[in-house]
Amino acid sequence: MLTGTHVAMIGGDARQIEVMRILSELDAVVKLYGFDELQQQFSGVSKHDFEPDAFIDVDAIILPAVGTDSLGIVDSKFTTNELLLTREHIQKMPKHAVVYTGLAQSYLKKLCSNEDIKLVELFDRDDVAIFNSIPTAEGAIMLAIQHTDFTIHSSNCMVLGMGRTGLTMARILQALGAHVTMGVHKTEQFARAFEMGLKPFYTKDLTSEVDDVDLIFNTIPTMIITAQVIAHISTQAVIIDLASKPGGTDFRFAEKRGVRAILAPGLPGIVAPKTAGQIIARALSQLILEEARKRGNDGWIGIQ
Repeated sequence: MLTGTHVAMIGGDARQIEVMRILSELDAVVKLYGFDELQQQFSGVSKHDFEPDAFIDVDAIILPAVGTDSLGIVDSKFTTNELLLTREHIQKMPKHAVVYTGLAQSYLKKLCSNEDIKLVELFDRDDVAIFNSIPTAEGAIMLAIQHTDFTIHSSNCMVLGMGRTGLTMARILQALGAHVTMGVHKTEQFARAFEMGLKPFYTKDLTSEVDDVDLIFNTIPTMIITAQVIAHISTQAVIIDLASKPGGTDFRFAEKRGVRAILAPGLPGIVAPKTAGQIIARALSQLILEEARKRGNDGWIGIQ
């Protein structure tokens, strides 16, 4: 239980609805900022104006999956008002408070660092990232079906990156009957991909591997599908880039050459917001509880 915990939720999308529901069921006091148009109501959850003084007594601030942009703007699907997170907001927080987000840009990192406030990026956690890879892969399959006129079964699919999302993506494609090649950059990854029945290759050889590919799923957040690579890809192929913005594809050249390339970050919040919200809420409740135990705060009751 999170009885006595004061949580501020700033902006976000449909995932945040599930987060606030679960935190309220755990008896946390949840204050919402940037949810003017939200219709659902939960016990212990209230809406407030986005003023710095509101954060004087918070134990945790929860930001959306992408935190803020480079200027400090927090995106929210539930308000038309601009939410600008400033130094003044962070300065008002108690020093024990923690800021939670999915991934943080340099603006948010610098803001918290300058005020000695702990910042936690949930998507850096293996458990969250692995759970999130499931709706990500399902969403990628949905996009592949929508943008092709052939079956995934028997198609030539390529997955770039053997991380947490890449592994899940390859397994699902393989289960659907696709011929799956996997781009890796480490010898141990090559061995594991081979053991899984995939066709591994090193990403340095990508240009020579794409001639007969039908679908490319990229999970590498650096420029890897360059103009040189795209020049060797069939114009009938589809690239689905799952990496964080700006992705790892030269989208300008892909459009010029007539190759369909789709940047699709944040798929869990689009295709399965309820499940994605539950994944985030489980991690958040555990982390907030751990912080309370570290402090040994007698004001926190019902903690087991």
